[in-house]
Amino acid sequence: MNELGPVTWPPEPIRTERLVLRESEARDRPAFVELLASSDVHTYLGGPRPRDELERELPEAPGQSPGSFVVELNDAMIGLILLRRPTEHRPAAVGKVDLGYLFLPHAWGHGYATEACAAALAWFDNVLPGEPVVLATQTANTSSMRLAAKLGFAELERFYAWDADQWLGLRPPPTPPA
Repeated sequence: MNELGPVTWPPEPIRTERLVLRESEARDRPAFVELLASSDVHTYLGGPRPRDELERELPEAPGQSPGSFVVELNDAMIGLILLRRPTEHRPAAVGKVDLGYLFLPHAWGHGYATEACAAALAWFDNVLPGEPVVLATQTANTSSMRLAAKLGFAELERFYAWDADQWLGLRPPPTPPA
């Protein structure tokens, strides 16, 4: 059993029109370093981590945990999708699964985040039907707010944390066909 519950991990790779969502491999390590050290990526996430620290501390194949998908385009990692139960969050999020995502700046503006998150949510709905999903972002992160709306998240609450105004959205589970 893992934090997502009775889900077999890792699943078979998920293929979309342009992307593959899969478990992390050792070849992804340089992209993880770039992703976690990028000041652009971490503008709304408390800032980047020092590159030398990441080089020392990241395991050979980072991100190998249930609910963690590498997003691959043309055989190269461009991002990361996380589905996990938060250990610390707003009371409104307790017991729900949280969707998180990070993409390298060169992948921004092409619809990859929408495509990858939609595929991960479809997978999630199939393996854990009936489970609601939450997403938290800073209100200043307009791109993330637009993505949340595209994915069907509706505002649950706003709050102040980490020195910024935050938004928490809820995506109710899909209604089963009648």
